[in-house]
Amino acid sequence: MRPTLHPVIDVRDVSKTYAIGTIRVPALRGVSLSIERGDFVAIMGSSGSGKSTLMNILGCLDIPTSGRYLIDGTDAHDLDEDELSDLRNRKLGFVFQSFNLVARTPALANVELPLAYAGLHRAERRRAERALASVGMANRLHHLPSELSGGQQQRVAVARAIVTNPSLILADEPTGNLDSHSTEDVLAIFADLNAEGRTVVLITHEPDVAAQTKRVVRLSDGRIVEDHRSLGVHDSPPASHHLKSAHLAAPVEAQP
Repeated sequence: MRPTLHPVIDVRDVSKTYAIGTIRVPALRGVSLSIERGDFVAIMGSSGSGKSTLMNILGCLDIPTSGRYLIDGTDAHDLDEDELSDLRNRKLGFVFQSFNLVARTPALANVELPLAYAGLHRAERRRAERALASVGMANRLHHLPSELSGGQQQRVAVARAIVTNPSLILADEPTGNLDSHSTEDVLAIFADLNAEGRTVVLITHEPDVAAQTKRVVRLSDGRIVEDHRSLGVHDSPPASHHLKSAHLAAPVEAQP
């Protein structure tokens, strides 16, 4: 019997309210969203729409005030802090607008960090070299972030996100600090990651960036107001092949 395949993301009537003194500020209002394995989704919205709050909940960095969030069939509400940390390290890869690289640490050591958190032996950390090679950074292993361009720093950040071979990539405004050429390169890498089977969800306020995904979800005042599929932008693997998937770890399908 084949195992039941759950949506990678299953958000059920989720609300989030922040308390600022005696004032209660609703950030999400009854959001429901299902994202299947292998989708490529952009979440859009203006400042204050709730998109960053939703991203934090999807990444198990915050918990909803009400409603349920299941990630790959597991209810995040049922997990303690250690279990949530383990889930994030095994199943999620994060990419941020500001790169979040350790400033005085070379690219290779930055990418090795998730492997160290996972308790892998030094020999296993050669995966970091392969991850950097897969995003075109094989010749920058020992460069500090200050010695890299913005686009190169984001490539290192993507390598760090994929080094543990997660099935879900969450990217928060990943092109916000990049020029147009670097934006194109990074989006091509995300498309390649998606083409090899990973689910990619990115937050963006840029329509041109969202147009490169398969599905666009728009938030306004904490509610989903639009959810539509693009017109076959990435129905077939991209021609760029920026990502050398043969250099990575085991295929996504092998994930537990």
